[in-house]
Amino acid sequence: MPNAARLVAAVSLALIAFILSGQIMPLMPEGTGFGYFTWINVALGLLVGWIVMGKRAGRGTTPGINNGLTGVAALIFWGLFVQGCYEMFRQATRNRFDSPFEAVLAIFEIAAEYGMMLLVPPIIATVLIGGVLSGLATEFAWRRWR
Repeated sequence: MPNAARLVAAVSLALIAFILSGQIMPLMPEGTGFGYFTWINVALGLLVGWIVMGKRAGRGTTPGINNGLTGVAALIFWGLFVQGCYEMFRQATRNRFDSPFEAVLAIFEIAAEYGMMLLVPPIIATVLIGGVLSGLATEFAWRRWR
């Protein structure tokens, strides 16, 4: 059921995804081609905000903050998974893997490698502050526009 809380959650996580994408790009190796990196992450932010955060709105302030942090964690999980899949397919087209199992395993290895790049203070601060603010904004929208 569409409502303002879902919309606010989707837009706020899309904004966080846009900011995080901009912070992540300088951390990647020089010469990395990003293509649709930012737009894919923004789309994931919209989906995760609408599906994960939007349906859990309206439970109070503390659960709202937890909802925001959970939403950002889900965004990071899906972002790492999707970007890991993309990189695996890119490498698979160059015949890097000997078997399908090795290719599937590479998704998680690549995602873990990318995840380690996220463990820097500016990104952690953006995740925490953005999660709290998005959770509070979603909760406010649920109370204001029921």
